[in-house]
Amino acid sequence: MLEGYFGLFLVAFLAATLLPAYSEVLFAGLLAAGYDPFALWAWATAGNTLGSAVNWVLGRYLLQFRDRKWFPFKAGALGPAQRWFQRYGVWSLLLAWAPVGGDALTFIAGLMRVRFDLFFLLTAIGKGTRYAIVIGLVKGLGAAM
Repeated sequence: MLEGYFGLFLVAFLAATLLPAYSEVLFAGLLAAGYDPFALWAWATAGNTLGSAVNWVLGRYLLQFRDRKWFPFKAGALGPAQRWFQRYGVWSLLLAWAPVGGDALTFIAGLMRVRFDLFFLLTAIGKGTRYAIVIGLVKGLGAAM
């Protein structure tokens, strides 16, 4: 059973980085298989938040490599993203769970030198809320059947 929780942690971690992965599918499957909802929520939230922290570190310390081919964002995309972040501020990190733009948002937060403790707290709240919603949806679907 511990393997399921650790596997979820790993998939959630990878899903929060700039790598493509979807932890919600595994999360819902483990939930349907009878795993403890709170434990799943805690493992997924921790993995996803720590994965986002990797993006923050990349944004904070790797900007000097923005002219390299492997750098995750093209120069033309950085300016608009920075302006968007300046307009909506750190509270936008509550949306870091979003499937489109969420990972980039955590990278930009590092780039914009958002305090790590504030970044971590807001990101964890957003990611934890997303997994709580998945629990509600899966439980709701199960009750409807």
